[in-house]
Amino acid sequence: MAKAQLGYELVIGPLMDELEKTSQILVGFSGGLDSTVLLALLAETIPVERLCAVHVNHGLSPKANAWQAHVEDFCGRRNIACHSEVVEVVASGKGLEDAARQSRYRVFENLLNQDGILLLGHHSDDQVETLLYRLMRGSGSKGMSGMPVSRRVGQGRLIRPLLSWPKSALITYAEDKNLKWVEDESNNVDIFERNYLRNQLIPVLAHQWPDYRQRLRAVAELSYEGHQLAEATAIETIATLQPAEERAGWSLSISLFSNLTQLKQKNVLRYWPEIKGLNAPGAKVINEVLVALIDARQDGSPKVSIGDGQYCRFRDRLYLLKVSEEADSSIEQQKDLIWNIDNPFNLSDGSHLTVEQTVGDGLRADLAVALSVTIRKGGERCKPAGRGHSNSLKKLLQEFNVEPWWRDRAPLFFIDQQLVAVADFWICDGWEAQPGEKSIKIHWHTNSL
Repeated sequence: MAKAQLGYELVIGPLMDELEKTSQILVGFSGGLDSTVLLALLAETIPVERLCAVHVNHGLSPKANAWQAHVEDFCGRRNIACHSEVVEVVASGKGLEDAARQSRYRVFENLLNQDGILLLGHHSDDQVETLLYRLMRGSGSKGMSGMPVSRRVGQGRLIRPLLSWPKSALITYAEDKNLKWVEDESNNVDIFERNYLRNQLIPVLAHQWPDYRQRLRAVAELSYEGHQLAEATAIETIATLQPAEERAGWSLSISLFSNLTQLKQKNVLRYWPEIKGLNAPGAKVINEVLVALIDARQDGSPKVSIGDGQYCRFRDRLYLLKVSEEADSSIEQQKDLIWNIDNPFNLSDGSHLTVEQTVGDGLRADLAVALSVTIRKGGERCKPAGRGHSNSLKKLLQEFNVEPWWRDRAPLFFIDQQLVAVADFWICDGWEAQPGEKSIKIHWHTNSL
């Protein structure tokens, strides 16, 4: 393939059925060689009015605005729609390169429609860099599978049509078509790890092993098979651990989990978040979970964070919960408000309340025309319906086995300054509907912790 001449028949031809069926074709367009070649190839085959180039201006280079102007001019001359967006890149623990990538993909995800297609110009030299980069960062079988040709992104799908082609083929095509592209001056700065690999290490590999691309492709294929097997094993193992849907997440039996070999335990912890659409944890986090959560006292409630998720323990259950930074920072800002139960009610932490009209099951409807909604402040008492006596809310939340992380978030409902219900956990004595009486059931919807 590498010796064939790059052309739209070989690159775009295999995708034509998909491209003709989709209602949206986005093309990531930095203005560099790769994306310029990809956009030009598409314009040879696809009606330009169906294409939309997407340029993300990271603002990291003094030439960033000039690159954006070049991109917009390139598209304007060819009557291709162009969406340019300026983003703010804030370096995280994974570095500036990763932060820029995250910002870029957020733009893509926001733009993609249902079943839309996003095309990116990564080539086989990029794949080599990715594999070596992940190798040196200690990646497992999934990471060493390299960049996939296709995967889901947001509501749509990402496709990399040039992934089997070397950069040299792209240069030849661009020169033959007299295409102009921008060069990122930072590509020559070896302080960035990928640049060091590209400029210093890969030339040495190429000298000793001219077929290094094929060798690394074989490694990626074997790694992908290993990844698929490990994931399938994790799914089968999880099914034996009494899995349960939980509020904002899922849980497993710790007793059953503890009976697994450590290899299987680590495999479950590695793949469980990914299976549920969360970020996969690294080896350090997995080891921390095994020590801090699995071996913790049963009456403890430790937690280990994994970015957009969190491992927690409560009694004999291991929880995996979705986490929202917005919810965590805003819960204390919840004000006491009146809820007209005819409409859903949004809480400051991102959760919301709805009611279900019922008969003889829940809160008396005639008393619940307007509920005052607040959160726990301390000192509240309640006598749940059917209980012989009242108790502190703190004690009741423990008795009702409410997980510790929900106890301060649970909405409380008052009528005339009297506590009548606690979240969707229970109704207080005297406020419950009698058989045949119109009633409402409150539902507290929590998508994340």
